[in-house]
Amino acid sequence: MTKRYMITLAYDGTNFAGFQAQPKQRTVQSVLEKALNKMSKFDDYITIYGSGRTDSGVHALGQVIHFDFPHDISPEGMLKGLNSMLPLDCEVIDCKIVSDDFHARFTTHGKRYMYRVSRSWFTDPFKRFYTGHYKYPLDIKRIEEAMPDVVGTHDFSSFVASGSQTKDHVRTIYEATVREDKENNEVIFEFYGNGFLYNQVRIMVAALLEIGNGKRPVHDFLRLYEVKDRNECRETAPASGLYLKKVYYE
Repeated sequence: MTKRYMITLAYDGTNFAGFQAQPKQRTVQSVLEKALNKMSKFDDYITIYGSGRTDSGVHALGQVIHFDFPHDISPEGMLKGLNSMLPLDCEVIDCKIVSDDFHARFTTHGKRYMYRVSRSWFTDPFKRFYTGHYKYPLDIKRIEEAMPDVVGTHDFSSFVASGSQTKDHVRTIYEATVREDKENNEVIFEFYGNGFLYNQVRIMVAALLEIGNGKRPVHDFLRLYEVKDRNECRETAPASGLYLKKVYYE
């Protein structure tokens, strides 16, 4: 009897060409599906469905996927079996059997992203794949003052990359925070919202860093919501600093 499994996944996005399967590319989806189909030894191909896509170089601490599996395997057995076959840059950290109406993408209630910025003058060779890098002066108090402007329901047209196919750019941000990690010389952003547009978090981080550097007024986000113009907000923070931290379900 076919059962539906929900899996929480962590991966280092450095050597993946993103989450979604692409011809002749190493992606998270293709690696997972290869392992699952090897486990099932079933004629029908097993396809996985993720909570959303992550781009090349973007990491995940809590990506969620689901799939239907033709054999009766316990969640613990599925977790151990998959992890024994997955590469070292990808790990199943939780597994559950869920109802047939669960969908990793369409039943989600929100997502939380984290972005790490290294403050070292030169690029740290041990952080270059896991943080963004900003060597210029930053006034964290200016960024803290700007963060409440991020929260709420807004039209984020100024913060969406040109490759987006989504026409509705209105999203709700429930929580937006910034903190200094002085021990590691980093600035860490977190954003929790009902959904995010293509490159939205990375574009917002770039704009917030410009506010911290004094290149933008503290409350420039309010103007950017009104102008709805990507040309007014052209910078995009590197993929290396972005982490899908958690996906929320009811």
